[in-house]
Amino acid sequence: MKIQYTLSFIFLSHFPLAFGQTTDKIPAEMGKNSFGLYGGVNFQNINGSDAGGNKLSNKLVTRFNVGINEEIAVAPEFYLQLGLQYTGKGTKGPVVYTDGSGAHNITREIKLNYAELPINLLFKPLLGAGHLIIGFGPYFSYCFGGKALFSGNDAPADANIQFVKTAPSSDANNLVYFKRMDVGANAFFGYQFHSGFNVVFNSQLGLVNINSTTASKLANKNTGFGLAVGYRF
Repeated sequence: MKIQYTLSFIFLSHFPLAFGQTTDKIPAEMGKNSFGLYGGVNFQNINGSDAGGNKLSNKLVTRFNVGINEEIAVAPEFYLQLGLQYTGKGTKGPVVYTDGSGAHNITREIKLNYAELPINLLFKPLLGAGHLIIGFGPYFSYCFGGKALFSGNDAPADANIQFVKTAPSSDANNLVYFKRMDVGANAFFGYQFHSGFNVVFNSQLGLVNINSTTASKLANKNTGFGLAVGYRF
């Protein structure tokens, strides 16, 4: 809740700037395409269930994103936004690791690096001297690297994530196996100021299981929310 209050305060504190300007300085006129740069912070998690069907008790981790996009006018106040971004995802939570001395409860942090293609529909009505931003759409991601960090008694050494469609049955723990591809949905809102500067609150919901383990009840999906700031040309 503290994170949400902080993000809301940042957003609301900029509104007086928007309404104190004249509309003749709006950079992105209705019906015109524009190019944008942005970056921000994510609060990510991997939610779902373990091999026994129990709800995962993972925790949020802080990651970052940076990217570019183009807004293409399709109708008055409506735009198609195409982008390409780097975004970090992952989680931190308890897992069970088994070795020659038995089973151990340890903590695992997952770091995943994605190249992501979001395709969003935007509604950008005039509000004050700028534009309100409301958007949604799908995203398509490719994970090009990652790391598993372990801590706790008798924890294994940190390891690079192995990307396979099916985890090898010979590895009873399956602690570092994931799929590269992810598909999900975006939803966001924000405000574009008269200068071209914009602030956007975003959320994501993964729609596919990114875990490679074949257990029927196991399902891991990326989820997250965050804040991004950018500039439109």
